[in-house]
Amino acid sequence: MTHSPPPDAGGYATISTRTAYENPWTRVREDIIIRPNGRQGLYGVVERGDFVVILPLWEGPDGPRVTLIRQYRYPIQKRMWELPMGMWENSPDATPEDVARGELREETGLVADCMRDAGLMYQGAGYTTQKGRAYLATGLRQGPHQREDTEEDITCHTVTLPEMQEMIIDGRITCMVTIATFGLIRARGWI
Repeated sequence: MTHSPPPDAGGYATISTRTAYENPWTRVREDIIIRPNGRQGLYGVVERGDFVVILPLWEGPDGPRVTLIRQYRYPIQKRMWELPMGMWENSPDATPEDVARGELREETGLVADCMRDAGLMYQGAGYTTQKGRAYLATGLRQGPHQREDTEEDITCHTVTLPEMQEMIIDGRITCMVTIATFGLIRARGWI
């Protein structure tokens, strides 16, 4: 039996869905669909919780500076330069700003006087439901980090804003969420 798609479904209709895999952070489902052309197909969807990413901006004597983290990412077997980011799967009722403040403190030890919401982004809308919010953190004070066991290898590095931009251009920063956050905050004229 074919279900009628909602008005904004792009012409797709879901016939059935099943969970293929699930853990506390990720659920993978397989949907049997009818495409807009009337043909049946299979669509795999990765469901993950919402995330935040934070650009911590310092005012230094030589101009604006940004704190980046460097950590090992098992799926690609590499250390990556990134902005602090994360999600709170155990606190589903936390506001995005609360999560941003918590992740910043957890990963870097930084506490921000001001947290500005730069906007919404989808991480990979072609395969996942995950979305996140970008924040600019200012008025920073250093405190102790509160890293989880899975974050023990994180190191923090503060670079000038032009150096971060150069790291994006020359390929040292390849994390798409970090690059998108930098671009979103720059487009708003905040950096």
